[in-house]
Formats: sequence, structure tokens, C-alpha cells
Amino acid sequence: MKKLSLVLALVLCCSVFMVPCASAEEVVNVYNWYDYMDESVFEMFTAETGIKVNTMYFTTNEDMMVQVRVSPGAYDLVFPSDYCVERMISEGLIAEINMENVPNAKYTSEWLLNPDYDPENKYSVPFMWGTVGILYNTTMVDEPVDSWGILWDEKYAGNIFMMDSLRDTMGITLKYLGYSMNTRDPMQLKEATDLLIAQKPLVKAYGVDEIKDKMINNEAALAVMWSGDALYAMEGNENLAYAVPKEGSNIWVDPMVIPATAKNKENAEKLIDFLCRPEIARMNCEYIWYSSPNSGAIELMGEEYTENKTINPDADVVERCEWFHDIPDNFLTVYNALWSQVKNAK
Repeated sequence: MKKLSLVLALVLCCSVFMVPCASAEEVVNVYNWYDYMDESVFEMFTAETGIKVNTMYFTTNEDMMVQVRVSPGAYDLVFPSDYCVERMISEGLIAEINMENVPNAKYTSEWLLNPDYDPENKYSVPFMWGTVGILYNTTMVDEPVDSWGILWDEKYAGNIFMMDSLRDTMGITLKYLGYSMNTRDPMQLKEATDLLIAQKPLVKAYGVDEIKDKMINNEAALAVMWSGDALYAMEGNENLAYAVPKEGSNIWVDPMVIPATAKNKENAEKLIDFLCRPEIARMNCEYIWYSSPNSGAIELMGEEYTENKTINPDADVVERCEWFHDIPDNFLTVYNALWSQVKNAK
């Protein structure tokens, strides 16, 4: 990523022909996943508006939620996952966005409007989306990868990476069993837990970010993975391929939201609008290679994007996927207890 040099920064600050440097008040404080933005777009935003972008990072949605609760006024723009938006709305943690200040939200793909987590599109604007599927090595797997069941095939013992994520791993198991990823039925959850415990001897390791590099290095045949990470791995190893099984999976969105306590709400809305410009949305998509919700960016990327079925899955794939919903606190203890059983099983 290109960084502005000190000389250029001075020019931007001093030239009467350029936008002046941001004053102490002219800032926007962004709380995002690490490496989830082409940060050169922030420099472009500052050069155009004079608003300085301060960036902070979180590693899990749960950490983000805690910080938003305990640090009122610290953040102006946050990038949670969809089910967290649902929780944040219910807790009054995020503000309604004045969409008159975000005209470029018109580029949001129609099928992503009025999502389950924000039914009236009042609180969020999508930033990226994707699926959960199976990344597999075609030199090690000589059969169709069209069902989650392959993750329980004993011939791949010691050759399977599972995701170290309660919702994702429990979710794909529930889908394999024919249940909803959002079930609250204790018997269905127990059945999924028992199936994961039975699978445990076949699993090489549970992980998240490190799995994609291990797959590039041919360290396993199969891995449960988010679509963007899968694409990253596929670009590093031509023998890798990605599939969303026939039973269905999770489809997720990471939207942009503004905390209710934001001190610079209008600046945050200006930044959201900037990030929704097709050319800027294209830059971010090509930087991180998750799926873009921006129809204008998709048009600019053309066939490179539309023909890539990992980040632009067919409609039938999307239709058999479902959103995660927030887990109420009183039920989260059940999920955590069952997940502990899986992780602690021998």
C-alpha cells in the first residue's frame, strides 16, 4: 500500500490550492478488522475532505462489542459482522444513518437490501460479504466436494482443518444434519456436538487465519474456510479449489455502522459514502478479495469478478445459504458449553 510521503503531507497542509489539514475536530475514528481495507483510500479521503482517519483494530466481534460498550465516544465507524449488528441495534449501541449523507449507498446490490439483521436499512451499509465452504487440494481429493459429509470421511483422517469458531463449525454441522444454523433446539445442538466429537480423531487441527497458508503449503486435503481466505489460498496454490456444499452454508455480511455515542457522526457518514463510490469499493475488493456488495464496483471489475465463482457465487448457492442470527445471552451459555465438549474431547 502506498503511503503519503512527508513532503506530500506538507504540501497538502500548506498549499492554498489544496484542502487544509484536518483540525482537531475534523477526524473520524475507525474500528475495523486488521488488514480489511486498502488504507490508501483513507489517504485519498483525507486529501479530498480534510478529515483525518484514525484507525484501530479488533480481532473478534466479541472484543469489538465489549469496546463499543465500555468506550463511549471512542469510535465513529465500526465494521461488525451481521449478527452483531442485530445485537447492537437491540442494545441501542448504534445510530441510524442519515442516508441523505450517503447517496452512494444506491450502489448496494438489490439482494442485500433489507437484510434480516437490519430489515429497514436504517443502521448499516454493507462493506463486504462472503460464504463459508470447503477449500480442498485437488491432488489429494479425487471425488466431488459437494457435501459437508466429506469432512467425516475416514480416508482423510489427519488431513482435515476445521475452523476454530463456534458459530461456523457448529453451523456447518447443523446444515449437514439438515437443520438451521440458527437452531435453538437443544436436541439438534446435542446431535451436532456428538457428530463433531466423533469427527475429532480425523481433524488435523482447529484454526482460523493460519489455515490458508497451511493449505498453500499442501499440509492438508480439506479445510473449512471463509471464501475470501479461500481465494487468497487459491492464488498461492493452483491445486486448490473451493466449494459450498449442497446442504447449504452461512452467508455473511460485514456492514459499516456508526456507534450511538460517535462524536463525529457526519464525518463517519462522509466516509461511508466515500467507501461506497464504485472506484473506491473496487480498490477495496481487489485488495482483500472478499465479495463486493457494490454494483458499481462489480461493473468496473467486469469478467475478472463475475466469472470467479468463489467471490461471485451463483444464485442457487446463495439461496441455499442462511444468515447467522444473534444468540441471546441465556442461550449462549448452552452453545459455549457444547463447544467446550467438542474442543476438550480426546
